[in-house]
Amino acid sequence: MDSAARPILFVSLPESGLLNPLLVLAGELARRGVPDLWFATDEHRREEVEALSDVSKVSFASLGEVVPELSAVTWDDAVYREVTQSSRFKAHRAVVRQSYRPALQARKYRELEQVVDEVRPALMVVDCVAGFGVDLALARGIPYVLNVPFVASNVLTSHNPFGASYTPKSFPVPNSGLPARMSVRQKLANTLFKWRTLGMFLHPDMAALLREDAAIRKELGIAPPNAMTRVDEAAAVVCSSVAELDYPFDIPDRVSLVGAVLPPLPEAPDDDEVTRWLDAQSSVVYMGFGTITRLTREEVAALVEVARRMSGTHQFLWKLPKEQQHLLPEAGSLPDNLRVESWVPSQLDVLAHPNVSVFFSHGGGNAYHEGVYFGKPQVVRPLWVDCFDQAVRGRDFGISLTLDKPHTVDPDDVVDKLTRVTSDPAFRTEAERLGALQRAAGGRAAAADLVTGLLPAA
Repeated sequence: MDSAARPILFVSLPESGLLNPLLVLAGELARRGVPDLWFATDEHRREEVEALSDVSKVSFASLGEVVPELSAVTWDDAVYREVTQSSRFKAHRAVVRQSYRPALQARKYRELEQVVDEVRPALMVVDCVAGFGVDLALARGIPYVLNVPFVASNVLTSHNPFGASYTPKSFPVPNSGLPARMSVRQKLANTLFKWRTLGMFLHPDMAALLREDAAIRKELGIAPPNAMTRVDEAAAVVCSSVAELDYPFDIPDRVSLVGAVLPPLPEAPDDDEVTRWLDAQSSVVYMGFGTITRLTREEVAALVEVARRMSGTHQFLWKLPKEQQHLLPEAGSLPDNLRVESWVPSQLDVLAHPNVSVFFSHGGGNAYHEGVYFGKPQVVRPLWVDCFDQAVRGRDFGISLTLDKPHTVDPDDVVDKLTRVTSDPAFRTEAERLGALQRAAGGRAAAADLVTGLLPAA
């Protein structure tokens, strides 16, 4: 094999939900000995990328430091409140306004351009939110694989009434949190969501950004944006889902549904302490709300109260970031059935444990698919945008329940939802059925086969 002629370049934004599936895929190729693997992302992820090296090396290519305006983890509290507000459309609009920054995207484009000039990849694998990666692949004529960690309809459904779409016109718009079967009022809301999305770009501020984007694209030699271009021009689209976890529609041939893309397990075989604790329990509620969720003191107190009320039936394992643990009640006042960890070495190992009865999460794309993969019923407190879409699907497919008021934490509501999904075996039965379908789809092995099959002959 002439490795110099066949480099593969992975490109991802640094957010865990986007990055992790690509880390798993790159690691699988490294274990297979596929040569000339490169991974481009922001500098602070260097150590994780370099740790992937195995039979073959994964070389890190820096895209510089994090651009705070483009990273949800670094948004200030005012922006966080705006993008997680109760109005689905206003939250969607806030995310668009915050992340549509042509000059900042161009900065990442130029960083990646230097990497591409050095690596000269034969194939790129790009996360679906890293638009600058798709733009550069198209500008240079480099074949690319688009990686999607959400349900497939997330990237195949138009957000405006005139855009190309692979789903029917009546299909729920991404980020709307609407179900497939809608009331008359919901159908109206779905239609208005599209028109309001189109209308937001008529605002003078957004119109100015559109002009700025057009000027930058002309300077860089990038084609005008089109929502479906990233899909239509891809050599293949790898989606970490299966058809049964989305509402039905005709999946285009270029989209491969491979199920959750997970590393070999156990992921953290030396994590004896948490494993021994899980072994000793009869039923555990695992609470993990992702890397973006910012709980208030009142919400933290409410979740502690939930554990206290369920002390006779369940133990609780809560992954609560260190920077939020000061919100906990005073030391010694936590219920005996609550274990708080700032980090668990492997969330996947926890979900795979047979004594974990339910996954209480924010409903992100990875959380939704990982919980189902391991056959766990879920209770969802949706955080923002796509989380509401996963939550409504999980509810409709009988694998999860959603809090009645997800923008707060009502102990009565949480206890009710946790009790219902753990006491009714139908939730677990359906989750296990769908988990088996995910495993049968092939996951990281199927994704790796697809990527290597697209490499040009040596």
